[in-house]
Amino acid sequence: MARRSCFFILFVLLLFPMSSRAVVPISDDTQACIDCHAGLNPGIVKGWEKSRMSRVTPAAAKEVPTSRRRVSFETLESSLADSVVGCAECHTLNPGDHRDTFDHNGFEVHIVVTPKDCAICHPVEVEQFGKNLMSHAYGNLQNNPVYRALADSVNGMHVIKDLESTVVKPDSETDADSCFYCHGTVIDVKGNVTRETDDGEMTFPVLTGWPNRGVGRINPDGSKGACSACHTRHQFSIAMARKPYTCSECHKGPDVPAYKVYNVSKHGNVFSSLGGDWVYDNVPWVVGKDFTAPTCAACHVSLLADEEGEVISNRTHQMNDRLAWRIFGLIYAHPHPKSPDTAIIQNTAGLPLPTELTGEPVVKFLIDAETRKERRKQMQTVCLSCHGTTWVEGQFARFENTIKTTNDMTLAATKILLTGWEKGMVKGLSRKDSIFNEALEKKWVEQWLFYGNSTRYASAMLGADYGAFAHGRWYLSKNIHEMLEHLKQQVKEDE
Repeated sequence: MARRSCFFILFVLLLFPMSSRAVVPISDDTQACIDCHAGLNPGIVKGWEKSRMSRVTPAAAKEVPTSRRRVSFETLESSLADSVVGCAECHTLNPGDHRDTFDHNGFEVHIVVTPKDCAICHPVEVEQFGKNLMSHAYGNLQNNPVYRALADSVNGMHVIKDLESTVVKPDSETDADSCFYCHGTVIDVKGNVTRETDDGEMTFPVLTGWPNRGVGRINPDGSKGACSACHTRHQFSIAMARKPYTCSECHKGPDVPAYKVYNVSKHGNVFSSLGGDWVYDNVPWVVGKDFTAPTCAACHVSLLADEEGEVISNRTHQMNDRLAWRIFGLIYAHPHPKSPDTAIIQNTAGLPLPTELTGEPVVKFLIDAETRKERRKQMQTVCLSCHGTTWVEGQFARFENTIKTTNDMTLAATKILLTGWEKGMVKGLSRKDSIFNEALEKKWVEQWLFYGNSTRYASAMLGADYGAFAHGRWYLSKNIHEMLEHLKQQVKEDE
C-alpha cells in the first residue's frame, strides 16, 4: 500500500513538477515591490497572488482562442508581454502622464492606476467604457446645475433661523462621502508630505479627492473612470464583477434599487438558492452550464454563449448597448442619451434635462426609434436563451407600459408643483430659487427619484413587490395626495 502511494506521489510530481507560482516570469521591478510590500501590505500582495494576472503573461493571454480571450491588445512590447502583470507593470506605466508620479526607491511610481493604464492590455474594453454613461458620471452630476442643486439639497448643512431653513453648500469631503462616492471625485495632487518609514524618510504626493474608485472618477492622468469599481483591486476578479453584490455597492436605492429588486426577483431567488454551484470565471460564460439565471453582468456586460460555442451576446463595457430606455427617471424615463456626456443636454426651457418638465423627450439628444429597436432586440436575445418568445414579448410589453404609467404619475405630481410655483406658494423657478429645497419640492423629487424609479426597476427585473407596496405604485399614488393636501393647506393659510 505504501509502495503504491509512493508511485502515486511520483506520478503527481512528474505531471506537476513545480507550482505555477514558481515558473511564471515576474519582472525584477515587480519582485522588488513584492519584497518590500509583502511585509507592509500583505493583503495587497496576497490578493494579487490569487489573481489571474499573477499567473498568466499577456503574451500567453493573447494566444488563447478569440472566443476565450480576456485581453484585446494587438501588439505589446516584450518587456510587458513576457512577464506577468504585477505591481510595476501597473504602477509605473505612463509616468509622464500622471500628476501623481513620484520617486520611490528609484522607481517612478504613481498611486492611482487608471483606465488609460489598463488600456495597454484592454484597449477595446476601455474604449467601450469611455462611451458609457458611467465614465462621465462625475461630470454628468457636477456640471449639470439641476443635478448639482439636488446634490446640494441632500448633502448641504441646514441652518434654522426664525423657522426658516437655509442650506449651506456641502464641503468636498461630504460630497466625496455621499454622491461622489459612486459618481467619482477629481483626484489631484496638492503637494507632498514626508513620512518616517522603516526604510527612513520618504516623500509621497498628497492627493485630493482620495480615496475614491467611483465609476466616473477624474484621474491624475486626465482619464475618466475606475476599472476597480467592478474589478476590485488587487485580484481584479471577473467572477466578482459578474456577481450582483459588486453592483449593489452603487445600485441599491431607493433611487437606483436594482440590487434590492434583483434580490426579490425570481432571477435573484435562483441566484441565492443555486448560485453557489455556478462557475463565474469562464470566458465565454455558458448559459445553462455555467449559470442558470442572469446576474447584472449577464444582462449588461458579459460574453454569453451556448454549449456549442455559438455567441448569444458579445461582451461590452458600454453598459447601455442592450438598453433602449433610461429608466432612471431624470425626471421622466426616456430613450438613452446619444452622448455619455449628458451635461450637454438642454431642453426648450433652457434646463439641462433630457425631457421637458412636462415629460416630452428632448429628441435631438436621445437615441432614435431604430436604435431603440436594435438595443431592445439585443437584450431580448439574452432573455430568449432561457425564455420563450411569447414570455419575452409579454414581459417587454408590460415593462414599456410601466414606463408610460410611471411617467404619467410623475406628470401628475409635476402639475401640482407647477401650480405651487405659479401661485407663489413655493419659490422654485419663478423666483430663481432651488427647485429642491422646500417640502413640496422634496415630495416631488421622491415621486420620480424613488417611487417612479422603483416601479420601473421592478417591472424591468421581475421584482413585483417593489413595484407595488415597497416604494412602488402605492407610494406613487399616496405621494400625489400628500402633495395636494400640502398645497391646499398653504392655500387655506394664505386666504
